[in-house]
Amino acid sequence: MFVEWDFLLAEIWVLLALAVLIGLLAGWLIWGGRGAAADRDALFRLQTQLDRERARTRAALSGPDTDIPPMEGGGYRRPATTSLPAAASPTSARPSDTPTQNVAPPPTPSAPTPPVPDPATSKPSGLDAPRDGLPDDLTKISGVGQKLAKLCNDLGFYHYDQIAAWTPKEIAWVDDNLEGFKGRVTRDNWVDQAKALAKNDLPTFRRKH
Repeated sequence: MFVEWDFLLAEIWVLLALAVLIGLLAGWLIWGGRGAAADRDALFRLQTQLDRERARTRAALSGPDTDIPPMEGGGYRRPATTSLPAAASPTSARPSDTPTQNVAPPPTPSAPTPPVPDPATSKPSGLDAPRDGLPDDLTKISGVGQKLAKLCNDLGFYHYDQIAAWTPKEIAWVDDNLEGFKGRVTRDNWVDQAKALAKNDLPTFRRKH
């Protein structure tokens, strides 16, 4: 180790000495008054020798392992160059942003279910208009006023014989569909009154009065 350092120091001193000599010689030539041709020759020789020394010193210092000084006993070895494993692609290593889930599709809206008729009731047959355009006066039935008579007409009931023919299921249906007057058919016994009126006879309970 120290032998190589001594060599390097010696080369540096040689270069410094040559530089000093070149400077002195150049000064002597300039101030000594020699001819221009002699000065150029001397300067060229000195420059050539200096370039040669520089090249020799640079070659001695440019070896493959000169950047690391050797150690006694071979304690240091330049580490072997190893290739690093290729980094995993972030796209392949990253889990899916949206995990797959079994999502049930939204229910399809269905058409509204029509009301199921009550088996205990049955709508009686109605008319679109009174026969011959002459409806019976339903207010003659006890408990039926103008408003209730109009409600019966809206349901298609205009005549006594229609009401007189109602079955128990039909009576139950009308009782349930008289808005604001539910149960009046049964309570006031419309069917018997309508039968009597259809025969042009007064109801029995009226004759008692």
